[in-house]
Amino acid sequence: MTHNVYIYIAIMAGVTYAIRVLPLTLIRKQIKNKFLKSFLYYVPYVTLAVMTFPAIMEATQSPIAGIAALVVGIVAAWLGAGLFPVSVLCCLVVFILELFTV
Repeated sequence: MTHNVYIYIAIMAGVTYAIRVLPLTLIRKQIKNKFLKSFLYYVPYVTLAVMTFPAIMEATQSPIAGIAALVVGIVAAWLGAGLFPVSVLCCLVVFILELFTV
């Protein structure tokens, strides 16, 4: 059983290494395809959103407070508020909703 863990770790290390090295070795020219460039441009944002969204729902005591904070944050950001005001508004929404609902 113990030896299997080392095999799993070695495979994971190899896959992680290959994911990082293969693009550097295979793609030597500048990418000119507009679709591929736009796809690669949005990958970090999508990855961040996929990691953050479940945390928003599970970080509060009630999912309703998390959803309300998400909606308020989206609206505030859409209206041009910066990162700090958006985060303060979201925290206030969660605080108020959990203060009165729990």
